[in-house]
Amino acid sequence: MHTTRRGFLKYAATGVAVGLAGTGRVALAGPSPTIKAVAFDGFPIIDPRPVQARAEELFPGRGTDLANAWRTRQFEYTWLRTLSNSYIDFWQVTEDALIFAAKSLKLELSAATRRKMMDTFLELKAWPDAPPALRSLKEAGVRVAFLSNFTERMLDAAVRNSGLNGIFEPHLSTDRVAAYKPDARAYRMALDAFGLKQEQIAFAASAGWDAAGARRFGYPTFWVNRMGLPAEELGVAADASGTSMTDLLRFVRAST
Repeated sequence: MHTTRRGFLKYAATGVAVGLAGTGRVALAGPSPTIKAVAFDGFPIIDPRPVQARAEELFPGRGTDLANAWRTRQFEYTWLRTLSNSYIDFWQVTEDALIFAAKSLKLELSAATRRKMMDTFLELKAWPDAPPALRSLKEAGVRVAFLSNFTERMLDAAVRNSGLNGIFEPHLSTDRVAAYKPDARAYRMALDAFGLKQEQIAFAASAGWDAAGARRFGYPTFWVNRMGLPAEELGVAADASGTSMTDLLRFVRAST
């Protein structure tokens, strides 16, 4: 796990986390942490790899190109729509991005194929390390909620598919404020929902730009950097980063 010089935490050499035999969980032993809640982007928890797998299934040999173009355009559209004050929800953004990506690659996208691609987002499940980590947070009294571009329907599907009912507080979808991250209106939702001080709410990002946005807003920020990517050159970085949810648990525990 990597910590920036500007990070507000100092990681304990020992006693940070204790594995619970047979459960795959990490205990948050010791005093209650300063961090009282964690706001999660979708993808530290939700595994998006089936999207590329479905693309390859439907477009053999072109699936990776399609998935990459689709993902890139998804987020570009969210930024452009927020800047132009022309918000539509992420489900529609995702469909629009898919149509454009297919056209840009000169792929034939029938209505049936488009539905199959879109439905993948309602079939996603959690990464294997996410459920035990989330249960450890809950057992330690740390509140958790999604703060995501996803619609409530998309988030509900992921929670249901992953057997995570009862873990999360109400979803903080950007639909609430009609502005996508990294707009400050999106990040502010956690302050309003949790009713805590800014320094008591950690933000868990899956993308470097989102980590930078949350840190610039003022949250203690952890980047779950599963791909091992470099930090974005945006003049601000997450307080710490790691490749797994176990690393996030250490970050929370070290805030005591």
